[in-house]
Amino acid sequence: VQISDNWPGYSLDLFTYPQHYYGDLEYVLIPHGIIVDRTERLAKDIMQDIGDNDIVVLCVLKGGYKFCADLVEHIKNLSRNSERFISMKVDFVRLKSYHNDQSMQDMQIMGGDDLSKLTGKVSFLCFLLILFFMFCKDIVGTGRTMKVLLNNIEKCKPKMIKVASLLVKRTSQPDGYRPDYYGFEIPDLFVVGYALDYNEHFRDLNHICVINDHGKAKYRV
Repeated sequence: VQISDNWPGYSLDLFTYPQHYYGDLEYVLIPHGIIVDRTERLAKDIMQDIGDNDIVVLCVLKGGYKFCADLVEHIKNLSRNSERFISMKVDFVRLKSYHNDQSMQDMQIMGGDDLSKLTGKVSFLCFLLILFFMFCKDIVGTGRTMKVLLNNIEKCKPKMIKVASLLVKRTSQPDGYRPDYYGFEIPDLFVVGYALDYNEHFRDLNHICVINDHGKAKYRV
């Protein structure tokens, strides 16, 4: 789903959101209900590609936890209502990519040592699904950070690796990294909500919104 550069978004007056963020947001880019529907569609697409393989889900924290939880729940529901039972296990890694609203040149990968736990799980490590929430400019532009993460994971020799992201930012670099599954392609805007933060704020916002200058100044560190 592509959201055009001239999409004006939805008025904040049409939705409910935490009162402590009043005055900090520009508009709603993607309402929560649309996020839920699109995530369910991604779950169906993933189920079709899995075949008879089990899944290890690697969730990229912190922004990916909400997308991960909802997508995994949809996959579980589809599995329960089908003739195939899909076994899923979840692991986590954390990437730090922004200082305030600026993408850092070098992304920090934290918890990478925990990936070694996957080595002892080769017997069921058939389909590895890496869940992001949104790719920062470095990942979209060059893919350098994603390659570092994938290189660490490939040491476990999974049968298949797929990457899913709810959001992908549209940039001027046509050769940027593209995930195997993504929910929305959005303009190059700094967005918050649905667990995506600005200096640890706005994670409790259900909708995906564009933060305004007042919000950036208010929560700047």
